[in-house]
Amino acid sequence: MKRNNIAMTALALGAAYLMRNEKSRNKLKKQFLSLGGTSKRR
Repeated sequence: MKRNNIAMTALALGAAYLMRNEKSRNKLKKQFLSLGGTSKRR
């Protein structure tokens, strides 16, 4: 459980760092939207 918690913390910190940059933020947003679209079609 401790390892999973550390992994989630690292993921959250990485996401927060990427959200600072507008170009990275838009790229991530497009990726999440495309992932959401593909899961609904299946």
